[in-house]
Amino acid sequence: MNVLRVVTLACGLGGVLFMSSLQALTPTEVVRGQQHQALFSVSFDGQRGLAVGAGGEILATDDGGRSWTPQTSPTRLALIGVVLKGDTAIAVGQMGTILVRRGDGEWTQVETDTRERLFAVDLNAQGVAMVVGGFGTLLRSTDKGAQWVSAAPTWEGMFNDPVGRLGFFEPTLYDVQIDDDGTAHVVGEMMLVLRSVDGGGSFDVVSAGGSREDGVDPILFAIDVAADGGGYAVGQQGTLMRTDDGGTSWKMLPAPTDANLLAIDHADDGAAVMAGMRNVMVREAGSAEWTLLEGLDIATGWFSGVAWLPGAKGPLAVGHFGSILQFD
Repeated sequence: MNVLRVVTLACGLGGVLFMSSLQALTPTEVVRGQQHQALFSVSFDGQRGLAVGAGGEILATDDGGRSWTPQTSPTRLALIGVVLKGDTAIAVGQMGTILVRRGDGEWTQVETDTRERLFAVDLNAQGVAMVVGGFGTLLRSTDKGAQWVSAAPTWEGMFNDPVGRLGFFEPTLYDVQIDDDGTAHVVGEMMLVLRSVDGGGSFDVVSAGGSREDGVDPILFAIDVAADGGGYAVGQQGTLMRTDDGGTSWKMLPAPTDANLLAIDHADDGAAVMAGMRNVMVREAGSAEWTLLEGLDIATGWFSGVAWLPGAKGPLAVGHFGSILQFD
């Protein structure tokens, strides 16, 4: 990978800088650019994509992220998670906000019983969708997001609490993945990993940490499990966990950074990208080493959404100031 394109959005429009190398990124062209509000999540289905962020921002692309167009949003609340699958798009965010769009129609808000902040959403080809958020919020839909019910397990007794620090604890959940075969994973506070094989109808606890006299175990912010069974969960203070059996078991890996890691995704060939606070890192296919990308404002900003488009030579990341970084 040897090119980085950066699009910094203003009202959905942006600028482009071309970089010459992975380790020494030097801008050679600025087409246009102006800072705008943060983007928190991005999702692609083929070359079509959506990015969402602060103030209800929704941006759409039909050309693999080369250009972005703002869409009319029915909310001014921050949108933190988004998924695009076939003819359905779902965005979630503050105050229990869930927006759904069918085809090229308008975004409409779906009412639910929760007002908790929602952090992530995923949808599979069978129309089963899942949303996760604050204080143990875990919602499930079987009709592409039209109706939602709670799918949260019983939290009591799930975490190790020898010092009695937790009391009745409902963990905030930060990411969810549901595959077309019905396998689902959820991650959250205190190294929590939940796994389902029936589309979120029930969950097994794969990993659950707890409290200690000196604190609590770190948060997991994002998960990505590939079709070949390999995958990662990433989180607080550079926490990096690996699975080789489709999420049935996990092992801790040496932290490549001490920064909070907020997002992760993989390419078709097995390469991977993860991003977070002052970090964007890539691992090439067949390698165990992570390379820290340098230059621009990576070392001073944050990126909370990543995507590796099918067939693409590099990933895309979204984050602070409405920045969209695309590596080629």
